Amino acid sequence: MTELAVTVIGHDRPGIVAEVTGALAALGANLTDSTMTRLRGHFAMTLICAGDLASAEVEAALRPLTADGRLLAEVRDIAPDADPAPTGEPYLLSVHGADRLGIVAAVTRVVAETGGNITDLSTRLVGPLYVLVAEVELGPSLADGLKERLAEVGVTLGVDVSLRRAEADLL
Repeated sequence: MTELAVTVIGHDRPGIVAEVTGALAALGANLTDSTMTRLRGHFAMTLICAGDLASAEVEAALRPLTADGRLLAEVRDIAPDADPAPTGEPYLLSVHGADRLGIVAAVTRVVAETGGNITDLSTRLVGPLYVLVAEVELGPSLADGLKERLAEVGVTLGVDVSLRRAEADLL
């Protein structure tokens, strides 16, 4: 069984997800993990698929979708992940405030320095409001220290920062 990472980016239009996943299903590729989003009119998708297939075979199946140059697709062989058990507990981190340079860099630096692992992150600029939402995995007893450091960063950046334990059914 082979595992492949497939990345597709380009101008958004209806049907991209259906076309890509349909091509993969036709090859017998099982989607195990995926993330898909639209960013200001651009589409981005990364997925992991498994099956008895070669990366060249998947590239050939996706070639008709990229022929007009509006989409780019990349396929890579990856080593099967043993899917290690989480090393901590899940938390939700959110940041809200006026947009300014360096918000993501400052907040993620503090998380990393505290020993947290960001497992998912998204940002949005809605008018003048900047919103960051992240899932963070924290080791035992790290949450209080991280909350204090994030509060300091929030004051420096002029944004509201919150960190709360995530409920398992929300992730």
